[in-house]
Amino acid sequence: MFNAFSNDDDVLNIQGDALTVSNGTTRVTLSGTLALTKDQRGLKAALALKQALDSIVSALQAQADLPQRIKDEPDAKPGSVDNPFN
Repeated sequence: MFNAFSNDDDVLNIQGDALTVSNGTTRVTLSGTLALTKDQRGLKAALALKQALDSIVSALQAQADLPQRIKDEPDAKPGSVDNPFN
């Protein structure tokens, strides 16, 4: 079962890896393309997606002090790499 915002490790793959739901403590990321077909396979994928979205909505609604917007994490400072062609 997918528990949204519970950790930074869980990944839910729907229909193989057509759609990936990556968990995080400050954001959940959905990536990919999912075709929901009118068959048993489509139903299974739709139910998995619904469970993930229900978990996200429940977690957000349960947080009383939900901010208007989270602060974006700063980009990692770029490092320098020795030029291998010198």
